[in-house]
Amino acid sequence: MGWTSPQQLLLQALRRPKRDKAHYSYLHYTRRTDGQQDGRSTNRKVLRQEFCFYGYKNMTAELRDVGWIINHKKVYRLMKEARLLYGARIRPIPFKRDFIRFRSLKPERPLQYLSMDIKYVYVHGTGRNVLLLTVIDIYSRKVLIYLLRSHIKKGDVLLMLSLMLLEYKADGMSIRNDNGSQFIAQAVRTFLKEKRIYQEFSHVATPEDNAYIEAFHSNLQREVIDRHEFDSIYHAQMVLDRYYDWYNEKRRHGALKRQAPNYVFKNYNPVPFENEKLLTYL
Repeated sequence: MGWTSPQQLLLQALRRPKRDKAHYSYLHYTRRTDGQQDGRSTNRKVLRQEFCFYGYKNMTAELRDVGWIINHKKVYRLMKEARLLYGARIRPIPFKRDFIRFRSLKPERPLQYLSMDIKYVYVHGTGRNVLLLTVIDIYSRKVLIYLLRSHIKKGDVLLMLSLMLLEYKADGMSIRNDNGSQFIAQAVRTFLKEKRIYQEFSHVATPEDNAYIEAFHSNLQREVIDRHEFDSIYHAQMVLDRYYDWYNEKRRHGALKRQAPNYVFKNYNPVPFENEKLLTYL
């Protein structure tokens, strides 16, 4: 899918059919000097320039140059409706989200339910926060992958998930996350759908919906962040690398009967006590 400029969105609005006069009287077909009304022959080269983000007056001049008979008032109304005016906030297109139905889960195997979230990590050397993105397996509480960056955008989420799926299979996998802009991005949702990974969203301002990763962050805060002063993001990365290795391999977890996450992950047996049952028949 190609990149769509705000000017293309405006042209779509200009070609919009006539609607109810009481509310949309200004959205009727806009004529051109050549007599056409649908605008299909409009020269869009000017309006597709990468850095052409005009205000409504400059936009009016551009439209007139390519043949539209239109005044600045109508351009203002159309641009306001399309949120293309200066200072207008670009909001994501609303979509139907699958919200978390059950806060407490009882996974039957590893990689059945995952949890993903971002935590702020304060770097004393720079006086700024960096972002730590982590994915854990709810069955074993194992950290599957993590990413530390000064900024985390949808591309970073896609990169991390792609690297994770190179090592772990996505068969029947579900993943939980909050409503951060990185997670609701269409590119991320499309990627997960293509990989057949079911994505669940926590309710707004309800962190307890994603309690598993929140509990992990609480441990991380108490055991690492509160006990270290980081000189730089690279120093924080080295400390977190050591902690995540120790957490997966050695840290005992109450929900795992005092066993380490990696031990539970590797020793999963789909048929409990199978060897013992075989021995009884020998």
